[in-house]
Amino acid sequence: MKFMKLGSKPDTFQTDGNCIRYVASELTTDVVIIVGEVKFYLHKFPLLSKSNHLQKLVPRANDENTDEVRMVDFPGGPKAFEICAKFSYGMTVTLNAYNVVAARCAAEYLEMTEDVDRGNLIFKIEVFLNSSVFRSWKDSIIVLQTTKSLLPWSEHLKVVGRCIDSIASKTSVDPSNVTWSYTYNRKIAVTDQIFENGARLQQKFQSIPKDWWVEDICELDIDLYKRVLVTVKSKGRMSASVIGEALKAYAIRWLPDSIDALVSDDYAQRNRSLVETIIWLLPSDKGSECLCSLLLKLLKVAILVGAGDAPKEELLKRICWQLDKATVTDLLIPAQASDTTIYDVKLVQNIVNRFVMQAQHTQDLDFVEKKGKVSDDFVLEKGLWLNVGKLIDGYLAEIACDPNLTVLSFIDLSQLIPESARPIHDGIYKAIDIYLKEHPNLTKIDKKKICGLMDVKKLSMDACIHAAQNERLPLRVVVQVLFFEQVRAGAGGLNAPQNISHESSHSTANIEEEWESTVAKDCKSLKKQMSQMKICDDEYQKNGEKRKKKGIKNKGGGVLLPSRSRRIFDKLWVGGKGHVETRSSETSGSSQTATSLNPGENRSSGSSSRRRRHSVS
Repeated sequence: MKFMKLGSKPDTFQTDGNCIRYVASELTTDVVIIVGEVKFYLHKFPLLSKSNHLQKLVPRANDENTDEVRMVDFPGGPKAFEICAKFSYGMTVTLNAYNVVAARCAAEYLEMTEDVDRGNLIFKIEVFLNSSVFRSWKDSIIVLQTTKSLLPWSEHLKVVGRCIDSIASKTSVDPSNVTWSYTYNRKIAVTDQIFENGARLQQKFQSIPKDWWVEDICELDIDLYKRVLVTVKSKGRMSASVIGEALKAYAIRWLPDSIDALVSDDYAQRNRSLVETIIWLLPSDKGSECLCSLLLKLLKVAILVGAGDAPKEELLKRICWQLDKATVTDLLIPAQASDTTIYDVKLVQNIVNRFVMQAQHTQDLDFVEKKGKVSDDFVLEKGLWLNVGKLIDGYLAEIACDPNLTVLSFIDLSQLIPESARPIHDGIYKAIDIYLKEHPNLTKIDKKKICGLMDVKKLSMDACIHAAQNERLPLRVVVQVLFFEQVRAGAGGLNAPQNISHESSHSTANIEEEWESTVAKDCKSLKKQMSQMKICDDEYQKNGEKRKKKGIKNKGGGVLLPSRSRRIFDKLWVGGKGHVETRSSETSGSSQTATSLNPGENRSSGSSSRRRRHSVS
């Protein structure tokens, strides 16, 4: 920290109690200066020789037959006046970043100018400010912090503006040229390297980052911080990403994590002003996409503290530009008091809907601009949609535990994203499974609707194994999973329906036709495998062995289904989505051989099969 010493005489100021200060001298004091609650017993001559203002006040007091002069609204209070008084006596005074602004404002109040005496206090303080304080990074920040308590004097004297210009200019310096201690909280890591001649050389262990300055200015109040950042942005030398990092650091520093602290009466207004200012300072560059987590956090705070509609709308627009970079935790925004759900699902639906519309609009513009040619950013856009698909599936899995979440809300949110964003349905299957577990009283219709979001052809092998043994799923879905796995295994390596690259090159209609032909070709193989499974099942029952409910691969690469799965498959198979609805005569014959032709017996057998399914864990 820079400092400057003024005067050479010893300090003879003494204290008598808390409210009396006097100069120990052989000469009797002849004037009393009252500043605040403190009385200074001083001599007229040294004071009047330096202060033009006291030259006016002291004669006026003499005319009123009193030796007391009261200073009203003196900037800096008694401490600042004492600095000016000691300077007038020629006593040693030390100026530093913490008291220089108070001394400058007090000297201005007392009119200690060059017209009264050459080399007066105002002149010396200005030299110190320009030659030392404003050239120092830390001192500039400290001085700027002290100006807040000295308004409007510090503003009138342009100390605030000069501090801000000094700080903003230093943030634009090339980081490789930053040699001062650049932060209060971090130090440049160095390592000692020992050479053969025994000499040691300290070398920088890591280079100074571009955002080296963001933590230091976080100590400023929001009003001063706003002015500093506006000045930094106006210089046009700082990238939007660094500005975003600065705002993120400030939000983390001052926005409390506790919801109770955010909405408390003591801090609600402060937090509202804080979040609205940060939103206003956000860089306008759409490329600053690293801010998505910050934007969603600000949105949470803005909702909780009751910020205006304009700041919240601005956040929603920005979030829609970069939703693919969000995390599930970012989207867990607490619901408002009027909602029954734990999280604000409607708000997330609004965000996703905006994102989809924005993406479609951008895609249409690119198509028109390039006249139907394939976009150079096709791969990038594909990855963007995949990220959004994973994000929504993860969010659905989190909110599925909410007992008040309706089936309609779950379905609506799931269907907002296009099918291309969800090439694999493991994520949506997990969300559906959690929802069925947490909502055991769903009707058959609701279960059918929610399970309709899932395409069994897009489940991985592990997900299929889990689904085949999942008692919470409707029986129809389980049969579809079993049939699909059997067909896929009997297809002899035909994996087109699950191959993402195939889906990008074939239309949905072609895939459906391919699967229909696959089913027709493998009906005979299925019948033979089922007969083998029946024999295996009988052998298991005779030996009394307990087997795990998973398929065992046969020599031809097919999967042997458990006995329960075989019975379900034989009796209750109904096609899923058009490509397996028409059974071959051989498959029908196989089913009829295992059941009675009497309709009543069929119903009884079906209900019995359902009861047996519940016994499987």
